[in-house]
Amino acid sequence: MKKRLISIILIIVLSFNFSIAYGDIDISGKSYLLMDFDSGEIILAKNEHEKLPPASITKIMTLLIAMENIHNGSMTLDEKVIVSESASKVTGTSVYLDAGEVQSVENLLKAISIRSANDASIALAVHISGSEEAFVNLMNERASQLGMENTNFVNSSGLPAENHYSSAYDISIMSRELMKHEAIIPYLTTYMEDMEVGKSKTSIQSMVNTNRLIKEYQGANGIKTGSTSEAKYCLSASAKRGDLQLIAIVMGVETGALRFSEAMKLLDYGFSNYESVTIGKKGDVLANIPIEKGEEDIIPLMLERDSHLLLIKGNKGNIEKEMEYPEFVSAPIVQGQKLGEFIVKLDGKEVDRVNLIAKIQIDKGSYSTILKNVWENFLFNK
Repeated sequence: MKKRLISIILIIVLSFNFSIAYGDIDISGKSYLLMDFDSGEIILAKNEHEKLPPASITKIMTLLIAMENIHNGSMTLDEKVIVSESASKVTGTSVYLDAGEVQSVENLLKAISIRSANDASIALAVHISGSEEAFVNLMNERASQLGMENTNFVNSSGLPAENHYSSAYDISIMSRELMKHEAIIPYLTTYMEDMEVGKSKTSIQSMVNTNRLIKEYQGANGIKTGSTSEAKYCLSASAKRGDLQLIAIVMGVETGALRFSEAMKLLDYGFSNYESVTIGKKGDVLANIPIEKGEEDIIPLMLERDSHLLLIKGNKGNIEKEMEYPEFVSAPIVQGQKLGEFIVKLDGKEVDRVNLIAKIQIDKGSYSTILKNVWENFLFNK
């Protein structure tokens, strides 16, 4: 009986210890963070708001601004860039661009994404804003817009500079924003590529991705490494398996190899314990509401963006969906105009709120159109 009692106690103690290990994770470095890409929810974090030198992780913002310029049509991938003298003279990792040589925007994006080239970063910055200083102002402005409260950029490359800092949390924000641009992923996941450089393009630079996870970790799709003597070794890593995409940030790690293993440890924890559930997709039509005095008599309402929930595996919870919108609206209605909201609750707590927007534009109807709609409604009891 006594032996049986001891066995039961041991089982309880071992179970307790297992649960503590399951909920804890030991990561070296000055700070770290694990985020769900879809919802933006933070899964794990330590010292995530501490201001630290980000090294070449800085280039995530450089890439983000470039991709946003491409997205809004103010720049194209095949656009020609004349390499500035300041870019050709920069120190540190580079692809050895010559002042005055011409490269495409796409080649510079590749050089930044694969080799983390400082000269390519400056060349692109000068091309976009006229000078690196002006581009840095744009970087800080964009950081402020994204709510990156513990970030200040001094250059576009991440070379050591006084008052140049960021935090694991802020890096996760800009990393998530960059990964929304799917066109950048092929560059971030290219392991090796050659690039012709120099005015005559007779020199070949064989670029190897600085992010080893691209080759070594299942589902890895980005993002950026960084290292200086001050920053030590840093990494913003992204990986996707099934519907779950995670972003892991590690900063101030002692060795290059260790930053990769620590990031993998974070990602493993996320994939082992969590799953992502899609509640709705951008463009899904969820309601039709009557419209008065319009060319049409109903307006479809659709989701402005995707809605996802991060759940612990095996714990589905009680998911509720609600919609708030008016009984009717009056024309004119602009396409994309907010007309309501879609609310998601988990176990009674609101976890997401997405705008319901007009799927199409509806102009104010002519007198004959309005009369026709009224008559049809009367005849067919619409």
